[in-house]
Amino acid sequence: MNTELLVSAEQKKHARNVGFGYLGLAVITLAVFSRRPGDAGFKLTEGGTSLTLPAQQFAWIFGIVFVALAAAQLLRGFGKLSSVVLSLATAVFVLSFLSWATAGESFSLVGMLQDTVSRSVPITLGALGGILCERSGVINIAIEGMLLAGAFTGAVGASLTNLWLGTIIAMLTGVFLAWILAVFSIKYRVDQVIVGFAINFFALGITSFLSFRVLVPNPDYNSLVPVMPISVPLLSKIPFIGQIFFVQTIFVYFSFAAVAFLTWAMYRTRWGLRTRAAGEYPKAAGTLGVDVIKLRYRNLMIAGAVAGIGGAWWPIGTVGRFDQNITGGRGFIALAAVIFGRWHPVGAFSGAMVFALAEAVRLKIGNFDTGIPSEFLLMAPYLVTLVVVAGFVGASRAPKAAGQPYDEQ
Repeated sequence: MNTELLVSAEQKKHARNVGFGYLGLAVITLAVFSRRPGDAGFKLTEGGTSLTLPAQQFAWIFGIVFVALAAAQLLRGFGKLSSVVLSLATAVFVLSFLSWATAGESFSLVGMLQDTVSRSVPITLGALGGILCERSGVINIAIEGMLLAGAFTGAVGASLTNLWLGTIIAMLTGVFLAWILAVFSIKYRVDQVIVGFAINFFALGITSFLSFRVLVPNPDYNSLVPVMPISVPLLSKIPFIGQIFFVQTIFVYFSFAAVAFLTWAMYRTRWGLRTRAAGEYPKAAGTLGVDVIKLRYRNLMIAGAVAGIGGAWWPIGTVGRFDQNITGGRGFIALAAVIFGRWHPVGAFSGAMVFALAEAVRLKIGNFDTGIPSEFLLMAPYLVTLVVVAGFVGASRAPKAAGQPYDEQ
């Protein structure tokens, strides 16, 4: 009973903090964004169709919307829709910020959103790998290392062979690192967080060393033409939405399919039920005949494969080369997306889109004279991560058995 009261108190505190957060967004919107005159032009199509919005009036409207969200959150909350509402509120705040920053000018909104969807790929796939592990009862801090190592081997493999073999090599690299995590954390019961950080440091060190010693003197090992966007017939012709979601690379479509498939598998199949049981009550699952050890091994291998493909996005899906520490901490942002999404694939995808949007906005706003220091813009995605993890999703509950060794006896 005391535990239930404690959880209820934490939930109320969390709801109150979120409500105050919405009030903070309202204050910023009304006090800052409403003071810059001029019209902001948002290009909605590549052909030039645009939407012109009065920046000041737009800020007043959105400020009132945030006040309404704060009142609703403080009075009753949004329940299971809280992450979705938070994602929409973040998008609204970003749109208001863009109106303020581009007042008197115009830019391609569809291009920025298209870039957002593309940049969400490694975060989404890394987050799915985290969900697979933690739903099985193993904490995966090594997502960053899997992404980084996958990016390196994917770049070298694609340069020496072709793009598809390079992607497969990146996937196998993720599987190998996941196997290391599984052996040490499951078989030898080493602290899972320590093993994860060790893998991250190993991946950073070995890729930096090989990049300097091998790739720099042999540029042919690190030079490839990335995949081109593919237009989906009919769907790509949908106004505005089609250009954003359906003129993308194969990596983006794979991330969509992975989110949909994992959601179905996790909540509609026997495997999903056993996975969730292994992450919540492994003793009970083992009593009912589930081979928890084997299940965790298998799920960690799948998670590593997915994360490895996410790492291949950098050289094969966008930039065409590997650079030292090219992931830039996106693996840790993927962990934040897992928490944001409450260990649900769709929620994690929403979180990945929020963080990717912050990065896309940073790149776009850098072209305008807003008076915001460039150093602050570089921090934007990480500030969003800190705010989300520290403030907005403090009440998220991880699987109960995550991080706990399992004894078959």
